[in-house]
Amino acid sequence: MQVDKALLAWLLDTDPALRWQVQRDLAGAPDTAWQATRSSVAAEGYGARLLALQDPDGQWEGGAYFPADFDFEGPEAAPDAGQPYTATTWSLNSLRDWGVDAQVLAGTADLLAKNSRWEYDNLPYWDGEVDCCINAFTLANGAWLGADVSRLAGWFPDHQQDDGGWNCEWVDGSKRSSFHSTLNVLKGLLYYETVAGSSAELREARHTGEEYLLERRLLTRLSTGGPVAAWATRFAYPFRWFYSALNAVDYFRAATLHGGGAPDPRLADAIKVIRAARRPDGTWLQERRHPGRVWFEVDVPAGEPSPWLTFHATRALDWWDGSAQTAAAESAPLGTPQPG
Repeated sequence: MQVDKALLAWLLDTDPALRWQVQRDLAGAPDTAWQATRSSVAAEGYGARLLALQDPDGQWEGGAYFPADFDFEGPEAAPDAGQPYTATTWSLNSLRDWGVDAQVLAGTADLLAKNSRWEYDNLPYWDGEVDCCINAFTLANGAWLGADVSRLAGWFPDHQQDDGGWNCEWVDGSKRSSFHSTLNVLKGLLYYETVAGSSAELREARHTGEEYLLERRLLTRLSTGGPVAAWATRFAYPFRWFYSALNAVDYFRAATLHGGGAPDPRLADAIKVIRAARRPDGTWLQERRHPGRVWFEVDVPAGEPSPWLTFHATRALDWWDGSAQTAAAESAPLGTPQPG
């Protein structure tokens, strides 16, 4: 797919955290160009701002997953208040997603091992806890920063549900997987595999988790064939822990490029949803902002064209449209079963 020059210029006129990815994946810039932009993320813009907020003990805002001053009984803990996104795990997620070199954070892994404990049972940071989404974030961040998270990696096959996915509420007795939890685990496992390698058991767990989503065409309930929920087709950036068709296709693009081969035709329904959301000018709107405390906003308010979503959606369609095997899959009516 040829990206419109005006749209490309708009995407390039952004923070280095996004610009280097646009250069690499949409603009076809030489490696030296996008790598130079990527190296600047730690020195300017969002990356530099977030790095400057790190505490001397290696954490952000004094906590592992929640800020040290978070009141678990107060208004901020209300169901509609959202998750605070300022503590250590969320800050590391952002810096990793933005492409900051791990060497910029040299020593952080050791500081966190020494100083950071989970709010759940005061468990050591790099050992993880019981929430599979939190553990997936920790697995990826540990692989990135060079912490030994090999024992944590083995936690995921042991906590995979019988239906193939994962659910953060397993500890409360849930036996059915969650779209949100499964996608977050898949992303963590894939990152770990690309950085640290993987065992046959971990690869099998990841592929089984992929099948959980693919069997449901990323959008539907297996039991009824009906839509899983409205949130699956609503796009927002940052993705945070929330599932969406765009977030899921972004994962499957990365997984397919890592493993080789063509896009799975069962992604066709999600691709249609992404394509239908594109506006005439080639942009995608920010549909909502996930509520919760943040250090600073990195994308536009709800209702405005989002550079981040436009980048991810454009890249996803470019990947899909580049495969000769996908045209027939997408031409079928929405909801038509696709071959595995």
